[in-house]
Amino acid sequence: MLPKYDYGDRVRVIRNVRDDGTFPGKAIGDFLVRRGSIGYVQNVGSFLQDEIIYSVHFLEENLVVGCREEELISGDDPWVPSKFEFRDKVITLITLSAKGEVIAEKGTEGQVLKIIRDRPEGVMYHIHFGDGRLFMIPEDALEFAPKKEREMKYSHDEAEENE
Repeated sequence: MLPKYDYGDRVRVIRNVRDDGTFPGKAIGDFLVRRGSIGYVQNVGSFLQDEIIYSVHFLEENLVVGCREEELISGDDPWVPSKFEFRDKVITLITLSAKGEVIAEKGTEGQVLKIIRDRPEGVMYHIHFGDGRLFMIPEDALEFAPKKEREMKYSHDEAEENE
């Protein structure tokens, strides 16, 4: 079990990183680092003797976070940023159809279930519109769904607590 990265290596995290209960001063589930962020390996260790863990210093966030090897790529590897994340609520900007069947009218709300970054036509998403089927939709056909009143109230209450 040899580490892929060494001290000082520039790496990119490929998943959003949230606190799993091991980050001091944060609650479980708190957001720490956004996917695509660049950091530098400060230490290499192991977990349960079979999983390599890297301490990565993310300069922009000013955080040192433990990352598993499969969560990292070289900082020099190509990276395609995406507008939306897993579970984001989105709406269609146009009416979408497949084989002549309308699958979503303009403004239909759906949820991102997967991000596909390696398509020649650009970033695509697997979107669930609530009818049990998944569709691969291009990024430019989607926009963030407006927050519902209940979500807005929660966000407002949360903001007040943080002040």
